[in-house]
Order: sequence, then C-alpha cells, then structure tokens
Amino acid sequence: MLVSRGLGALGACALAAMVLTGCASQDNRAPVEDRGAPVSASAKPLPGAENAGKPGYYTVRPGDTLIRIGLEAGQSWKDIARWNSLDTPNLIEVGQVLRVVPPSITASAGSSADSARTGSSSASTSGVVVTPIGSNQAAVAPATQPPATTPVTPAAKGGDELDFIWPAPGALIAGFDESRNKGFDIAGKAGDPVVAAADGRVVYAGAGLRGYGNLIILKHNNTYLTAYAHNQALLVKEDQSVRKGQKIAEMGSTDADRVKLHFEVRRQGKPVDPARYLPQR
Repeated sequence: MLVSRGLGALGACALAAMVLTGCASQDNRAPVEDRGAPVSASAKPLPGAENAGKPGYYTVRPGDTLIRIGLEAGQSWKDIARWNSLDTPNLIEVGQVLRVVPPSITASAGSSADSARTGSSSASTSGVVVTPIGSNQAAVAPATQPPATTPVTPAAKGGDELDFIWPAPGALIAGFDESRNKGFDIAGKAGDPVVAAADGRVVYAGAGLRGYGNLIILKHNNTYLTAYAHNQALLVKEDQSVRKGQKIAEMGSTDADRVKLHFEVRRQGKPVDPARYLPQR
C-alpha cells in the first residue's frame, strides 16, 4: 500500500514537470516596439524656413504676436500679414520666418525686429520667451522729482526726418532709458488730450500688446513710428490718416500704476530717445 502511494506521488511529480517544461517552451514574450525604425513621414518645415537669418526676415519666438513684431520692425502688422500671405494673423508658429520689409525692398542689414530684441531680452525673455515691451518701462518717479536730464544732440534732419511736437502738455515723470524705459512717461489727468506728434497713419489701435494698455501706433513714413500707451479712450481707427496736433486719444491708466502717457519714438523699429526729436520746453 505504501509503495503504491509512493509510485502515485512520483507519477504526479513527473506529470507536473512535463507540464512546466511545455509551458516554458512556449514563446510568451510581450511584443516590443522597435523604436529604432525609421519614421516614414518627415517633419514638415515651417513656413519661410529657407529665409531664416536673411536680411529683412524675422524668426518668430515664443510669446510673439504680429502686433509686437510690427512695432519692433517699424511696420504695420497688417502689411506683414499681407507680405507673408497670412490668412489668420493671430496664428503664427515659433520658428516661422516672416518677411518684415516690403517685397520690393532688400534690406542691407538684419531686420530691426531681430536687432531690437538683442539688446532688450532678459534671462526669461531671450531666445526662449519674448520680453513684454511694457515690462521694460522704468518705475514711475514721483511728480515732485522730475528725472535728471542730460544734454541731447538733436537728430539730424534728412529725407524722412520730421518735426515732432509733444503729444501731451504734462510734466515729464520718467525719461528714456534704453534698458529700462523705451520712451517718455508724461503726467496728466484722466481724459487729458493726447495728440499726434506728426502727420501719419494709424497702424494699430487696441489693447493687444501687454504692458501698453490702450495703445495707438502711428506710422509717419518708412523710418518713423510713434506709440501712445495707457490711454483711457482711443479716438481713431486703424488705417485712418491723422494730422500733427490732432487729438487721437484721452489720457488714462490702462495697464499702468497711475494716469500717464507713455510715448515712444521708434526709428526703423528701434526705440530712440524722444528728447532728440521733440522741441525743448
């Protein structure tokens, strides 16, 4: 009886061993994706990539808008959209290359939009994120402490040079500083008139540029733009022609810490010291 039970147990063990051997011989490995296989579809190049680095072209960076690019290139954003056949101007891609000079013009140097960025980018807004233009404005000084002034050489008059006037009569509360404030801050009361500094055409009127609030940009010729920021009300529309001294806005405090006009003069897109262009007073 004991021998029979022993043989039965031995047989059961042998059968179990055969089953395990059979299972081990089956290929139960999980499928593995071969990630080294070549991709069949190649990445599509971004529009204008063949023009990257060429004079008169601008490579879109994170945070860019067509309005900002236009301001820094000294052009109307609508013109840039037309030159690049942009059906939806609000949709531009990082790395996309845009023409920022008229097709009939070959720039002799890199676009002013690119060169303006070089000196104004910070660690958080270099080639990775674009500096909000308004963020470079200097802190406002108290009205009782006007900024120190230094002698400024007036701009030489040339073919595109203009006789600008002051856009508002208030006191100067913050002067031009290339690294911190790209124009003049002029004090005033809410509703005070803001006038065009020279004849021109409205290339932007709106609040789509962070740091500027309600903003008007005038294009005076192929060289100069002026910008008027933080307004309470805008009295002109895009593509409208204006005359020097014409009221274009009412002073306000949109996207600012107080009522003031932030006024910029841009020469070929680059901010320049308004003191070189405005009459002494």
